[in-house]
Amino acid sequence: MTANPVRAVAMGTAMERVDGREKVTGGAAYAMENDAELGQPPLHGWMVTSRTARGRVLRVDASDALDHPGVVTVLDHTTAPRLASTEDRELSVLQDDRIGFRGQIVALVLAETPESAREGARLVRVHEQAEPFSATLEGAETYRPDPSSVGSETDTEQGDVDVALAAAPVRVEHTYTTPHEHNNPLEPHAATALWQGGTLTMWDSTQGVHRVAATLAPMLGIEPERLRVRAPYVGGGFGSKGPPHGPEVAVALAAMWAEGRPVKLAVTRQQMFPLTGYRTQTVSDLRLGAEPDGRIIALEHAVTVQTSAIKEFVEHAAVPARMMYAGEHRRTSHRVASLDVPVPSWMRAPGEMPGMHALEVAMDELAVAAGVDPVELRVRNEPAVDPGSGNPYSNRRLVDCLYRGAELFGWADRPAAPRATLDGDWWVGTGVASATYPANFFPGNVARVTALERGRYAVAIGAVDIGTGARTALLQIAADALGVGVAEIDLAIGDTDLPFATVAGGSSGTGSWGTAITQAAQQFRADHGEDPDPGVETTSTAESYPDTEHLAMHSFGAVFTEARVHRWTGEVRVPRMLGVYSVGRVINPTTARSQFLGGLVMGLSAALFEESVRDPRFGHFVTQDLASYHVASHADIGDLRVEWLDDVDERATPMGSRGIGEIGIVGTSAAVVNAAYHATGVRVRHLPATSDAFL
Repeated sequence: MTANPVRAVAMGTAMERVDGREKVTGGAAYAMENDAELGQPPLHGWMVTSRTARGRVLRVDASDALDHPGVVTVLDHTTAPRLASTEDRELSVLQDDRIGFRGQIVALVLAETPESAREGARLVRVHEQAEPFSATLEGAETYRPDPSSVGSETDTEQGDVDVALAAAPVRVEHTYTTPHEHNNPLEPHAATALWQGGTLTMWDSTQGVHRVAATLAPMLGIEPERLRVRAPYVGGGFGSKGPPHGPEVAVALAAMWAEGRPVKLAVTRQQMFPLTGYRTQTVSDLRLGAEPDGRIIALEHAVTVQTSAIKEFVEHAAVPARMMYAGEHRRTSHRVASLDVPVPSWMRAPGEMPGMHALEVAMDELAVAAGVDPVELRVRNEPAVDPGSGNPYSNRRLVDCLYRGAELFGWADRPAAPRATLDGDWWVGTGVASATYPANFFPGNVARVTALERGRYAVAIGAVDIGTGARTALLQIAADALGVGVAEIDLAIGDTDLPFATVAGGSSGTGSWGTAITQAAQQFRADHGEDPDPGVETTSTAESYPDTEHLAMHSFGAVFTEARVHRWTGEVRVPRMLGVYSVGRVINPTTARSQFLGGLVMGLSAALFEESVRDPRFGHFVTQDLASYHVASHADIGDLRVEWLDDVDERATPMGSRGIGEIGIVGTSAAVVNAAYHATGVRVRHLPATSDAFL
C-alpha cells in the first residue's frame, strides 16, 4: 500500500533523546558490554595481522603464545573452522594462505583475558613469503568499472563537450585531489559472539543487523534464522559499520570453535585502518567552459580512484556533476586502479563528498575567472530540470539556501578581490559552496504494530540507531502515524528477531524505516480501527514510496565559511561556519541540528587535517592512530550555525522528510578552501590544505 501523508504533531518537536540518560550515565550496553546476558565468562580474541602487502603465509608459529598464561588457542588458516563460501575475499578470514594486503587477519588468539590475548598475539610468529605488489595510484593502470559498482552509469555524455569547451570564452581546467581518509567513530568496531546448539548470536557494533545476518549466514553455512544479530547501541559508524568486515567473521569463527562459550573481539584503533574500510584517494580532472557572464556551456568531470585487488569498491565522485548545474554539453567518467591494498568502503557521503569538493572549488575558480560573485554564479547556473535525467526535481531550493545563507552570513559586505583584508597578522576571507545529497529510499523495510493495554502500542522494526537519534525520531513518527502521544509508544529496534530493516546509511534510514512504520500504522487502523483489542497486530512492508522514475529526488544546501590565514606561519583558522539546508520536514530539530553540525565539523576536518598516508614500499597506512591521523579538535571549531528552510516534501516520504545525515559534510571542505583563497589569493587544489600551502 502507499502511505498517505501524516499530520505532524510530535514530528517537528525538539524532543530530547530518549536514550540520552542511559548514555550519559553508562547504562547503555554496547557490543562488548553484555556480560549480564552471557551467563559465563567470555573468551577474548586478539587479531594477528600480516606484514606483507601480497604473498603467502608459510607457517604460523604459536608455540610461545600457547605457553603464555591464559592463552587458550591460536586459530590460523589451518585450524579455523571452514566457511561454506569464500567468494568474498575480504570476509573469507583464515581460510587459506593467501595475503591480499598488509594488515590482513592471519591468526586469532583466544585467551581468558584481553591482556593475555594481546600478549599472546605479540608472541605469535608468522612466517610470510612476499610477492610483488602495487600500492600506488599514481601511474597505475586503470579500468572502466561496471555500472553496478558506481550505482549508475559509469560514464555519461551529452552534446559535444570538446567543441563547446574550445569555443567557450571563459575556461577553467584543473586537477583536484582528496586523500585517503578513515572513519574513526568513538566506539571502535567490536562484537561478541556465542555459538550454541547450531545457532549463532552476535552483539555487533553495526549499522545494519539484517545486513550482517544476510551476509554471514550463507558464509557460515547456516540458515538465516539461526543467526541472530543484535545492536542495541552503537557508538558511531559514518559508513564504516555499514557492511560487515573481516573482524566480524573472525569472531564468528572463534565462537564456532569455542562452542557454548562466548567470544569477544574489539578491533584496536590501529587495526581499524586496514580492516574496517576507508575513503579512497580521488583525482578529479575538471573542465568548465562558460559564457562571459559565467553561465556554463560545457562541463567535464573525470574521476580516477583506487580499489582493492581482492574486492571492488568505487567512489562514485563524478555523479553529482551530472545534476548539479545547468549546461548543454557535459561529460562524466569513472576509472579505477586495482591495487594490493586494504578494501575501501563507505565513508560519510561516499562519492558526493570528494566529488562536490572538486566541483565547488572549480566553480569558485570559474567565478573568479568570469568576474562574477560566487553566490550569483551558482544562481545563474540553476537548472530548470535535472540535467542528467531530464526529470523535474521533487523539491529543489538551492537558490533559497544560497540567498538565505548570504543574508545570515553578511555576504554583501564581502570585498570582491582576494587578499583584501588583513587583521593584524591574519589574512581574512570568506567562501561559499553548494551542497547536495540524493533523497535515498530503500524499499523492503517491514514494521509491526501491536495493540497493548490502555491505549498503548508496540512498534517493532529491526533498524539500528548508530548515535544519530533515530530511536527518538522513529518514536515521533510512530506516534503521529497512530495518532497518539509519544509516551504511548513502546519502540523496539536493533535486532534481527524484529521485522526486516535496511542499513543505517545513505541518509536513508529515518525516511525508509519511517515510511514502513507509517504504512504499518495506517494498515493497522484499517484492519483494527481506532479502539483495537489488546494483542491484535499488523505487519506491513514498504515496497516503494517516492516516484524515483519520474522525479529527481535530492536535498540541497549552502555552506558559508570565514577563514583566517596567518601571514607568517600559514596557519588556517575557521572562526565562522554556516550551513543552510533544504531537506524537507525535520523530524526532530534537536537531533537534526547535531547531525548538521557534525557534518560541518567533519568537512572542516577533511579540509584542513585529515590524511591517511600510505607507505608505497610496504603497502600500509603509516597513520594508524589519532596521534598521527589528525582530526579537528574543540580548539579548531568556532561559531557553528545551521538553519533549514521551512519545508515539507511529501513526494519523498509520507512524513515529508528527506535524509540529513550526510549532506552536512558535502561542500564544506570546498567552502573552507574557497575562503582561504579569498583570504590569501592562494588556490589549494589538493586536500588537506595545510599551512605549507600558504607560504
